[in-house]
Amino acid sequence: MIVFIARRLVISFFVLLAATVIMFVLTALSGDPLEDLRQDASPNKAAKIADRVERMQLDEPIPVRYLTWLGNVARGDLGVNRDGHDVATMLGEALSATLQLVIAATVMAIIIGIVIGIISALRQYSGFDYTVTFAAFVCFSLPIFWVAVMLKQYMAIEFNNWLKDPSIPPVVIGALALLSGLIFGALTVGDRKRRLLSFAAGLLIGGALFTLLSVTRWFADPGFGLPLILAISLAAAVGFTVLSAGLNPRGPLYAALGAALLGTVASEALSPLLADPTWLEIIGLALVTVAVCAGLGYALGGLQRRQAINAAVLTGLFTGGVVFVDRMLQAFNGYSERVRGRPISTIGARTPNFQGDFWQMNLDSAGHLLLPSMALILISLATYTRYSRASMLEVMNQDYVRTARAKGLPERTVVVKHAFRNGLIPVTTLMAVDFAGVIGGAVVTENVFGWQGMGNLFIEGLDTVDPTPVMAFFIVTGTAIVVFNMIADILYAYLDPRIRLS
Repeated sequence: MIVFIARRLVISFFVLLAATVIMFVLTALSGDPLEDLRQDASPNKAAKIADRVERMQLDEPIPVRYLTWLGNVARGDLGVNRDGHDVATMLGEALSATLQLVIAATVMAIIIGIVIGIISALRQYSGFDYTVTFAAFVCFSLPIFWVAVMLKQYMAIEFNNWLKDPSIPPVVIGALALLSGLIFGALTVGDRKRRLLSFAAGLLIGGALFTLLSVTRWFADPGFGLPLILAISLAAAVGFTVLSAGLNPRGPLYAALGAALLGTVASEALSPLLADPTWLEIIGLALVTVAVCAGLGYALGGLQRRQAINAAVLTGLFTGGVVFVDRMLQAFNGYSERVRGRPISTIGARTPNFQGDFWQMNLDSAGHLLLPSMALILISLATYTRYSRASMLEVMNQDYVRTARAKGLPERTVVVKHAFRNGLIPVTTLMAVDFAGVIGGAVVTENVFGWQGMGNLFIEGLDTVDPTPVMAFFIVTGTAIVVFNMIADILYAYLDPRIRLS
């Protein structure tokens, strides 16, 4: 493994070095960096031109300029752009904005896409499978700029206007109830009668839920409340227990239910701390949650302590997440009033000069992140759904999966322990490429939503024929591609012990 990594690093270094030569030369030859100054009518025009020529070394041949840039980079100096601004500072700000935008969206797309793809594969040719397949193809074919513009119009402008009087029209309630019924019916496995019953149940539940939200004007001052937090956490405890150990073992179920109950009670006891915490305190509470839930799983797990610990820890963290979201929702009304009833933003990364407590500041960030993240998730989600479905279908037909079933193993064990792990191998390649790519910025999305990230840095460098910021962008993205592809290779060996890297 060490020899493999060392060889890959050496080869990747020379590949990157050759690529920097090509990128620098192409950028330098793409236009005239003095074009804007040649049209300048100010008296100091000549001085401005001379200053830029000296700063960008335009009086030197391109190979000499490249070698000078390479020497500066070797010393850790990324140089300055044509206006004299430090490129390292510009790169840090752009990279921070891009990571804030794309990392959360990519992680959500991966998790949701893989889960939906696996369920679709397990229920092949069902109503759910056909629905997911149709939706995936539709989302994959949508232009990202059109999706972004539609989100700005209907998820920001129209939604902000609706929040002034958040009552849901009966027609919309009917449409949402119908959608809920279709989802329930698609998720149900069985004959037509059972699916029709599930459709009716989903229709009634959806209609009742959205009617209640409309009558109570919940969207004007949202929040879960302690009873709903407890109900959601208990339901999650059952779900995590099924995934970890099945429903038969009592130890893991008791540990997960105890974690849900303890987390809900602790949220009330910690109310003074949660009034205005810091991220360090939130992370500390998460670590304490993991430790306490692990102890709970160990104490109540019996012969299945490992599964009990997994179920309890996952339930505890999920309950903490529900409490976190509830606190954010409780601060929504006050934040909305402070931003003049426009909580969903259409441009930028934050509200200028906005100051508030922990929850309001995070709501401000979330309000600016929501639309561009949704645009990225909708497009990426389709890809991960199709890849994970195809990979899982291929694995489920392998001999070792049929052998596991023939030995009498439960279906949960066959899927989670035998099929799922091997089914992730092709998806790992996609994840590595996707993560490396998004670090380079979502150029179209950043442009539509006015996000000053890596994509914007790259485009501005090309527009101004300035190689220095373009090369800073290329160093980060090129290194990311090398690193993440190497991580993917290492994960192959972990996911499938038959793969050996040498």
